[in-house]
Amino acid sequence: MFELEAASWLTEDRLRELLEQYRSLGPLPGLLLTFMKSFVPPLPTVLIVGLNAAVYGLWPGFLYSWIGLVAGCLATFAIIRGVASQRHLRRWAARPRVAKAMKWVRESGFSYVFLLSLFPVGPFVIVNLAAGLAGMRLRSYLLAVLAGKGIMVLAVSYIGSDAARFAERPFELIYVVLFVLLCLWAVKSIERYFSRKYAGGGGGKGEP
Repeated sequence: MFELEAASWLTEDRLRELLEQYRSLGPLPGLLLTFMKSFVPPLPTVLIVGLNAAVYGLWPGFLYSWIGLVAGCLATFAIIRGVASQRHLRRWAARPRVAKAMKWVRESGFSYVFLLSLFPVGPFVIVNLAAGLAGMRLRSYLLAVLAGKGIMVLAVSYIGSDAARFAERPFELIYVVLFVLLCLWAVKSIERYFSRKYAGGGGGKGEP
């Protein structure tokens, strides 16, 4: 019910009006909207990021969206890590399907968070929950979120800053797709390099 009401209220016109109305506050509205995405899953990531770029400009909008999303992810991750020992969370984590997912996070934490960070849709709060409960290293989690969200936000911001052009020339979207694929290849290559260099370090439990 809440998600349906939120989806019906958070239209493009209303969000644009909200950003324009409080633009005198500087980057705060754009930062807060993206920050709240981690706590209010129904918030439309693509719409908010695209409007930030349209209202503030490509690079300022990209920066505000990136900072807001990463800060929200870190906040939820820290909260989950702080209460991970709670009995009801431990009981939930012991379920077979959840336990299997947790094993995946412990073995491939960086890849898990990074790859899912590339998608602008989906309940990323679940990713934060799994990473926090699995005891993923803060450094690995932060790097994965910074890289994944950075690529996603830049691609969406680029389109949102000049949506009319892409509506007229949709074939130009291929450049955005190629950029995302190139970044994905680069980050995965870097990850493989450090995995070989520091074999045995892993991304599971440990100090941040």
